[in-house]
Amino acid sequence: MTEQGNGIVARLAFWGIPLAFGVMGLKLVAWWVTGSVALLSDGLESTVNVVAAFVAYFVIRYAQKPADDDHPYGHHKAEYLSAVLEGVLIVVAALLIIREAVGALTDPQVLEAPVLGLAINGAAGLINLIWARALIRIGKTHRSPALAADGHHIMSDVVTSAGVFLGLVLVVATGYAILDPVLAILVAINIIYQGWKVISHSVAGLMDKAVEPDEEAAIKQAIAENSTASLDVHYLRTAAALSPSSPSTSSSPAACRFARRTRSATGWRLPSRLCFRADA
Repeated sequence: MTEQGNGIVARLAFWGIPLAFGVMGLKLVAWWVTGSVALLSDGLESTVNVVAAFVAYFVIRYAQKPADDDHPYGHHKAEYLSAVLEGVLIVVAALLIIREAVGALTDPQVLEAPVLGLAINGAAGLINLIWARALIRIGKTHRSPALAADGHHIMSDVVTSAGVFLGLVLVVATGYAILDPVLAILVAINIIYQGWKVISHSVAGLMDKAVEPDEEAAIKQAIAENSTASLDVHYLRTAAALSPSSPSTSSSPAACRFARRTRSATGWRLPSRLCFRADA
């Protein structure tokens, strides 16, 4: 990641903190004016977003520290630890929602001021949608697992808000108050699934899982196009978690130049580090 990219990622992570507080406040106000357990569940998930925003900011700052003697390839993998925590927090939020919803199944309540509550919650959901899309896009562009995971976390919140909104419209239209807690449980199940995806992706990064087949094919094509009669690559290995800014290793200046040409040919798009050894 370039210095400019580091700055963009750090700024987004920082502004995610006050934004998370603001969205949480809106959702809790929506619950307060309606008494809806589904809106309360949505607000509870936003409290987890606040914690996740703090964690993401500090971990991203740490991950951007330059390489040193103890960490010759940098500190970027710290972001995967943050992403795992994000996934765990998503699941915790879903379990909190289920707990509240199950308790409300036996005593469903008629909603108060549903239109106002839905309008407030809808505004919070729209803010989250715009922010989540920005975090996911920039997180992928600048290879920031923590920022992307934060975006996916917030996107799961958007899904929650959308489901809650549609469900409460049905509650108001039909008069069946039992739909409120039932809806909250269904949304929580989806959130658990989203949390599992974040956790599994992050663990794969920590375990140095190889890049996807299409990415490896692009690397091999770039190697074939830049190899020479006396210089080629054997036993190629990739790892999706390795930073594209990590230095390539080689046994000669010629191999080093070959590495730079090959990496340049991929457009620096691939989340892998190429290590070359010259045969000649």
